[in-house]
Amino acid sequence: MKITQWFRDLWDNIFLPTEERRGNDDSVKDLLRLRIPPGRSKFLHFVLLSLFLVLGARLAYLQLGFNTEFLQKQGAMRFQRTIEVPARRGLILDRNGSVLATSVPAKALWIIPQDVKITAEQKKELSKTLGVPLSELTKKINSKRTFVYIKRQVPLDVADRLLAMKIPGLHSTREFLRSYPDGESAAQIVGLTGLEGNGIEGIELAAEKRLAGTAGSRRVLKDRLGRIIEDAWIKEPQNGEDIMLTIDSRLQTMAYEALARQVTALQAKGGAIVIADPKTGDILALANYPSFDPNSRSKITRAGVRNRAIVDTYEPGSTMKPFSVAAGLEEKKVTPNTLFQIGRSMSFGRHSIGDSHYSKELTVSGIIQQSSNIGTSKIALLMPPQTMWNYYDKLGFGHAPHIGFPGAVAGRLRPPKSWKPIEQATMSYGHGVTVSLLQQVRAYTAFARNGDMIELSIYKNRESKEPQQVFSPKTTQEMRKMLATVVEKGGTGVRARVKGYTAAGKTGTAYKVEGGLYVKKYVAGFAGYAPAHDPKIVVGIMVDEPMKGKHYGSTAAAPLFSEMVSKTMHLMGVIPDRPEDFAVAIGKPTGKVKTAQAKTGSKGAPKVAEKKDKKRQIGAVKPASAGKENG
Repeated sequence: MKITQWFRDLWDNIFLPTEERRGNDDSVKDLLRLRIPPGRSKFLHFVLLSLFLVLGARLAYLQLGFNTEFLQKQGAMRFQRTIEVPARRGLILDRNGSVLATSVPAKALWIIPQDVKITAEQKKELSKTLGVPLSELTKKINSKRTFVYIKRQVPLDVADRLLAMKIPGLHSTREFLRSYPDGESAAQIVGLTGLEGNGIEGIELAAEKRLAGTAGSRRVLKDRLGRIIEDAWIKEPQNGEDIMLTIDSRLQTMAYEALARQVTALQAKGGAIVIADPKTGDILALANYPSFDPNSRSKITRAGVRNRAIVDTYEPGSTMKPFSVAAGLEEKKVTPNTLFQIGRSMSFGRHSIGDSHYSKELTVSGIIQQSSNIGTSKIALLMPPQTMWNYYDKLGFGHAPHIGFPGAVAGRLRPPKSWKPIEQATMSYGHGVTVSLLQQVRAYTAFARNGDMIELSIYKNRESKEPQQVFSPKTTQEMRKMLATVVEKGGTGVRARVKGYTAAGKTGTAYKVEGGLYVKKYVAGFAGYAPAHDPKIVVGIMVDEPMKGKHYGSTAAAPLFSEMVSKTMHLMGVIPDRPEDFAVAIGKPTGKVKTAQAKTGSKGAPKVAEKKDKKRQIGAVKPASAGKENG
């Protein structure tokens, strides 16, 4: 009845004349003399009625089940959460199946701030255990958001201990923590992931799509008291793909430890070493120092993350000479026995170049063995700049290596049209051109093979590419003989000699360029292969800014080459091709025994023993040329 009367009064107020509704009382007329015009009053009443009707229709639409989407959405916002669950990231393995990177089960701790009921003691315990500052934790608890992470990638035992405190509003979700068993030794290769589980460095970044998989999701439903009453999968995660690399984790660790010792002993800024298989193009080890521990993010530095072997370029110095000489042989400008007058210097107008030690004349083979800048320059100048550039281009200088790794650089090789004679001369011995260590190792595979250069790769399962023919087999064999003399008596790389195995290579020392000018800081290097006549590995070494006095490639890099070749040959089970080295070592104690026996034996015996001892002493003397080389 009241509702009917209310509608009737509303109808009368809108449609009945004003005078009829008020009556004829003069006092009322006087009181309401300043009244609202009748049309405006009716319009206002009509608007109010319309709004009331719209509100009633909307209420009926929601309550009577015509459309429950809005109410369901609001209810879900208050009582339901959809949480993304990451997929298990793929493993990264070495060539033998040893794990380099794996995902360990962990938990993410999160809260619904409105539901949290926590004491001061519990808050302190959370802060201390998780390593989250108390002020930051308090800010998260007081947040107005409906979902806040307290910490991600918490180890299972830690997370379970905190969840056992049964703090209202504190929940957990399954996720994974990335673990790197080899730590620092393979850090720049393997890389690391971010908090979201995505790759941010190294193979983790380069192979992100293959490793990541597809994340899943699950629905969490709670009641009005905040208790979880349902936790169900919406979509199961699809785990990532495992990736096998070409490196051998045993050799990688050896290379890293040896490099770290050498860099530290020389007080150098850093260094890198690359070991590759010239037959397959597999990179067996790629180590950098300094490095970083991907398992301890708080100690990561920018210098440690940098993969020097791939992203750093430098002027290589004398390690470039074999390519210039090989080009001269290939173009039939010289033979290994061609004789050149060397002297003290070679002039180009107001400028001149020289050698670190005087030679009156040298054959082409002697130019390589003695590392003569003047001799190499004279060979290079027998060729047009375009011809020399063509060989450098075929060797991959000026082109980034295609190894499927982020940050690989191309180096700098200027167009030949701009070369002046002195520039062509200096470029022939490694100045005025910049390369990465990886590029050098790739180029040296041409000498370790039959003149064809093979692309290097870090991935075990890959499509093979056709090698690039650079030199003829004849030129390659001639270069092998010359490079073998470098590590023998009289060569600049005698410290690279490997006990029990033949080897070949070239030392290199170069000034560094800073601000467009050469400064008295050096890069020492060595590039070579072993065994010399049937190469199984190619090794490149770079030491950045070793201490003065030991900054030559012969003193800073050659000994490290010798150590790593020896260890690699033993690890690969390669039979020694110079067994006489071991025979001399065995003969020493035998000689002592004979000498001791001779004192109580016949008269002739002491003389025989004495002659043998003298021969061994002469063989043990280091040549005077060791350590001398050109930059």
